[in-house]
Amino acid sequence: MDNKIHVGIRFESFFYFENGFPDSFLEIHWLKILKKELSMKQELLELIRTHVYRYSEQPFTLASGKKSRHYFNCKEITLVPDRLELLCKFIVEQHLGESGILLPQAFGGLTMGADPICYGISLEFRKQNKNVYPLIVRKLSKDHGTKKLVEGSTHLVKQCVIVDDVITTGGSTIQAIHSLRDCGIEVVQGVCILDRQEGGKEAILAEGVEMFPIFKKSDFGSLEHE
Repeated sequence: MDNKIHVGIRFESFFYFENGFPDSFLEIHWLKILKKELSMKQELLELIRTHVYRYSEQPFTLASGKKSRHYFNCKEITLVPDRLELLCKFIVEQHLGESGILLPQAFGGLTMGADPICYGISLEFRKQNKNVYPLIVRKLSKDHGTKKLVEGSTHLVKQCVIVDDVITTGGSTIQAIHSLRDCGIEVVQGVCILDRQEGGKEAILAEGVEMFPIFKKSDFGSLEHE
């Protein structure tokens, strides 16, 4: 009985692709997935609007050293468990595939903005019974113990997807890329929550790494212009 059901589904899927059969099982299935994915991204967008974005007449000093009246504190997502889970679920279930990031071995970035994202992504992959390793890149090597600059299962990793929460000039991301490469780990792709569209994505690309942000500053309408 089970075999007949599976055969029927396969036939209907084939018929849908070849002839555009309306309201097929496959069409309904993919519409449900699309609705779920859109709702996850919309929820993340609203979380950023509500909890992450801040405006001040007195400019903030960003990690890059630049000044801006607009500030995105993504730790309001990455350090809140249910929000972090939503973020990492969206990254694993949708964003990586859309970005062409296939079969990743590891995710790593400069501490501490990247750390919870890397942990969360790794745990999402464990739900699929896959080991995808989180790597922590220190800003400075330890002066004690192993004196490592990169922490994690580096001996099991040949390639790493670079991670950051927000990119402005790209300086911290590039620092992490260099540290990973110094360990013999290849880095060619990366993900971040937000690209402030101030040259960082382009600077990182000049290092041979293509970044795939979930959101751009221009996604927030009037915030596009300082």
